[in-house]
Amino acid sequence: MRLVQKYGGTSMNGPERIRKTADIIEASWREGVETAVVVSAMSGETNRLHKLAHDLCEQPFPRELDALLATGEQASAALLCIELRRRGVAAYSYTGMQAGLRTDGSHFRARIRDLESERLGLHLVQGEVPVLTGFQGVDESGNITTLGRGGSDTSAVALAIALKADVCDIYTDVDGIYTTDPRIAPGARKIDSISYEEMLEFASLGAKVLQTRCVELAMRYTMPIHLRSSFDNVPGTMVTVEDTSMERADITGVAYNRDEAKITLVGIPDQPGIASSVFGPVAAAGINVDVIVQNVSEDGLTDITFTVPRSDYTAAMHIVHEISQQVRARKIGGDDNIAKVSIIGVGMRTHAGVAKHMFEVLSKEGINIQMITTSEIKISVVIEEKYVELAVRALHQAFGLDVDSERGEEQSARNNTLQ
Repeated sequence: MRLVQKYGGTSMNGPERIRKTADIIEASWREGVETAVVVSAMSGETNRLHKLAHDLCEQPFPRELDALLATGEQASAALLCIELRRRGVAAYSYTGMQAGLRTDGSHFRARIRDLESERLGLHLVQGEVPVLTGFQGVDESGNITTLGRGGSDTSAVALAIALKADVCDIYTDVDGIYTTDPRIAPGARKIDSISYEEMLEFASLGAKVLQTRCVELAMRYTMPIHLRSSFDNVPGTMVTVEDTSMERADITGVAYNRDEAKITLVGIPDQPGIASSVFGPVAAAGINVDVIVQNVSEDGLTDITFTVPRSDYTAAMHIVHEISQQVRARKIGGDDNIAKVSIIGVGMRTHAGVAKHMFEVLSKEGINIQMITTSEIKISVVIEEKYVELAVRALHQAFGLDVDSERGEEQSARNNTLQ
């Protein structure tokens, strides 16, 4: 068997945690499993380095900032190899550059183009453990690049694909994907298996356990991901292809995202090109637009409402005010006290009435829906932020996801059968 193990910042946070991480790797190695490893910087280290750079310069030169941030992972890889070699495990650390992880030239958000796996694969065949720095690579000019926040997950999946591993184990400080945030709904339960599509929706809707790009890459090459805890030796959640051998429950989980704000342009001309006039400048500023609602026009006028990340709200409002005269808007409104709550599940494809049930539940709780967006396996609503926890708990219970609910028990049995 061949696998790639990835360890996050909490798993590398100091000597004691590094020793426990080494315990897992050594156990796998002694069982004869061909094991390659990807590591993140110690918890908080990337932020520390980022702050150091910005203490010196408000806008550090991107090439040098990437070179600085990449050192966090180098320290983790070297320290882990020192501990593994003390135990007699033949471990070798590699930077992204040494490993031949080639990217485009976009600093802070580089995309992987290729990974030269021959050298790393040879280590595995010889019974050795290559330890690769996550989050980083090298462009065609030899410059160090970084993949963006959470990029070590993407590095791990890319390595697993290049090495033709059987699975990519991603170790973190949680023991799997839950039906919702257990801090909000105590009845939330761990999901044994989830499809790539469902995991992409969870990741894009605020769940921080896996980076969206890593799931997209895994789905493209059908690389199974096992998300599990480095603190407890228990099975986690498998992220893999959808199992169509059994009928699925309608809803897999409930997600939420507080990082939302909305902007409304009232009374703009209902004519071709008006949407482009609004969203073109917003996109040019690098601001992602999520939910968009355009009202039915009256008297040749229409209203457009859209959401942006709350962190981009001020910048987006500034852009909209700048273009308001151009688009002849009668009024501009905004609200940064909103949130998005979503229900997710591949079972929606074959279960009718899911949206109706969701809206009834929220109505019963007195929660007003401001905007709605859907996909084949997701329904999202924008509501006032103060109702987020109430909405999550109500939906989680109404769709039978609580561990103590009859339907929740039935779904647990289905998930176990699917394993």
